[in-house]
Amino acid sequence: MKTLALALAATTALASAASAQEITGFNIGILGGENAQDRLTNQECYRAAIESALGVPVKVFTPADYDGVIQGLLGGTIDMAWLGASGYAKAYLTDPEAVEVALTKQNVDGSTGYYSIGFARKDSGITKMEDAKGKVFAFAEPNSTSGYLVPGAELTEAFGPLDQYFGEVKFSGGHEQTIVGVANGDFAAGVSWADGLGNWEDGYNSGAFRRAADAGLVDMNDLVEIWKSKLIPEGPMVVRKALPQDVKDKVIQLTADLHETDKACAYGVAAGEAKDFVPVTHDAYLGVVAARKLQEASQ
Repeated sequence: MKTLALALAATTALASAASAQEITGFNIGILGGENAQDRLTNQECYRAAIESALGVPVKVFTPADYDGVIQGLLGGTIDMAWLGASGYAKAYLTDPEAVEVALTKQNVDGSTGYYSIGFARKDSGITKMEDAKGKVFAFAEPNSTSGYLVPGAELTEAFGPLDQYFGEVKFSGGHEQTIVGVANGDFAAGVSWADGLGNWEDGYNSGAFRRAADAGLVDMNDLVEIWKSKLIPEGPMVVRKALPQDVKDKVIQLTADLHETDKACAYGVAAGEAKDFVPVTHDAYLGVVAARKLQEASQ
């Protein structure tokens, strides 16, 4: 059992044995980026495990966009979610007392970061970001860290205003939509996310490319990487602060142990191969919170 278990056990021991009954249900929010049915399928084992642990009905909600999950957490209709760093920053800047960070994904090499990856069709002739100048370029959506905040900032620093550098800038609606859109020729190039480990032809070890490849939506051999961001901190699993402590403890512990108790389920939650889910604190996201604050102030 992990060290985390000892800390949580001590906390849980102080909580009332009946406090779990203070909730009558538990709602998980899943960010957009792939179609709703795939999101539900990938999370069903996780939902069922949490339901068994809490002893109350657990539902999974799949809003059309990231903001639907963020607003659900802020409004109390969603109890737990895996957020990107930018999504967490928005929630924190809106209400610092709404959610608390608990865990993050640890990659197979022990790192806890990932990359925004620029890509295009292999037959497009685009092999670097400079080749995409004047062409249609796709971001995922405004609340995505790797699908907009980080690449938008880094590409603007390198090339200037993006609406002037690219022929047209579009928001696809999510990572899956960007990947499929580029593969189908709807966009000349775009960005999505991956851990950057393993093989490109597999969609790397984990991330949106791996999930799209596993689902048979794209053949990664038809795509080519044209750019990679600086390392981005993995987004956190967050829980509503207002939840009873023992409820939070049970969900966090179950998730922390998931790679040991159910590897197949952990694969779906992690969007591919990963090593573990490990503790994280707000301090890991200070840089992203600051960047998000600047972005919002400039709008």
